[in-house]
Amino acid sequence: MPKLKAIVIGAGIAGIASAVRLAVKGYQVDVFEANAKPGGKLGEINMNGFRFDAGPSLFTMPQYVDELFKLAGKNPEDYFKYIKLKEICRYFYEDGLRLNATADLDQFAKDIAEKTHSTAAEARHYFKKSKTIYEVTHRVFLERSLHKLKSYLHWDTLKSIFRFGQIDAFRTQAKANQSFFKDERIAQLFNRYATYNGSDPYQAPATLNVIPHFEYHFGAYIPKDGMYGIVNALVKLAEELGIRFHYSQKVEEILHSKTGKTKIEGVKVNDKTYRADIVVSNLDIWFTYKNLLKDITEPKKLLTQERSSSALIFYWGMDSSYSDLGLHNIFFAKDYQKEFSAIWKDKTLSHDPTVYVNITSKHIRNDAPANAENWFVMINVPANNGQNWDQLINEARANIIKKINRILNRNIERDIVCEQTLDPRGIESKTGSYQGALYGNSSNNQFSAFLRHSNFSSKVKNLYFCGGSVHPGGGIPLALLSARIIDDDIRPVQ
Repeated sequence: MPKLKAIVIGAGIAGIASAVRLAVKGYQVDVFEANAKPGGKLGEINMNGFRFDAGPSLFTMPQYVDELFKLAGKNPEDYFKYIKLKEICRYFYEDGLRLNATADLDQFAKDIAEKTHSTAAEARHYFKKSKTIYEVTHRVFLERSLHKLKSYLHWDTLKSIFRFGQIDAFRTQAKANQSFFKDERIAQLFNRYATYNGSDPYQAPATLNVIPHFEYHFGAYIPKDGMYGIVNALVKLAEELGIRFHYSQKVEEILHSKTGKTKIEGVKVNDKTYRADIVVSNLDIWFTYKNLLKDITEPKKLLTQERSSSALIFYWGMDSSYSDLGLHNIFFAKDYQKEFSAIWKDKTLSHDPTVYVNITSKHIRNDAPANAENWFVMINVPANNGQNWDQLINEARANIIKKINRILNRNIERDIVCEQTLDPRGIESKTGSYQGALYGNSSNNQFSAFLRHSNFSSKVKNLYFCGGSVHPGGGIPLALLSARIIDDDIRPVQ
């Protein structure tokens, strides 16, 4: 009997994970990727002797990557190595406050108590609440489909339903954090976690306070070969399993039967038909419906929901080293609410943005020349709605440099020896994310978890969806979980 065939559209992290899982189940798998390289948002840039991770820069929940190697009967350490960070992030405020968030929660709580008006007890109470939200939600909202009855027929699901009031869904994250901390600067620090899924802490539910638990309980890590090392390791595994990658091959249409019960037939690429028993789309759900699914009614309400925020990123090769900076660094806006109002209400950029600086050469020395550093400098921005991005980029660059100069008391611009920029337009064109939104739809209301598209099609049999634009959401851990949810729904080849 010939093998059953599966096709995955897009070699982003969720697409590769889905391909691996299908191959382990016995399918012959082909992956079609529009770009010349795999990775999607998880890309890399090489420039003038500097290497940059182009997209996601924080690595948490490494067990979801290791799981893929174990499923294939491989030792993860033979493919992929990472180290746990002792220091999670350095925080810089305009009033001179500096905080180092460490993996040692007691030490971090003590640091908060010594330097701010908040107490160690406040911090410990917050982290306990974060843990509770995780315990209530992770089985139901993260690891299972919300769109199948069987997901609710588990005892742990019923227990979570009875504990629903503990997930803090009916007040905003900002309101909750204001109640947790006397010092508004610490509330601001934890409001920042709304940006991990492209949302606004002044609108999004306090359920998002689950996110710090991923970092502070499970830990933050750095792959020894950088974030793109995740892609290289998984592609190597996939190829060993016989998965075939077709780069610079853009899928034009998902083919399905037109008579009888609608079921998947394959895909069309460059006017050529490739037959398949299963198709998994890792493309943004908006473009999947708009461009690939002909004669299938699109879910208009879902596709017209508010998009998540995007990013403006400067990749700077710095001809100097900065001892007061670490791997992850945050320079906070003085007025955080004003910054988010600019992004979400005015669809523009604040003149005083919060700036994130990631410097992998602090740990991976070959990522920059000797006595130099690779700066990944990012601010949150609205999705692309036709703004004058060229003007906004110039203004943002100047404001970012002024801000960092002011806080570090250095002239950083003279150290910039090479530069590239990525804005929402480029994010859309390079990664297929509608309007450059990094996480699909926003999570700015308490029902957002239920409003994401399912991981399967209710209209086309054997059509599945993975990645950050569908359930359970964006970011590496959730993208990998989207592949696991699909896996749970597909039977092994007999």
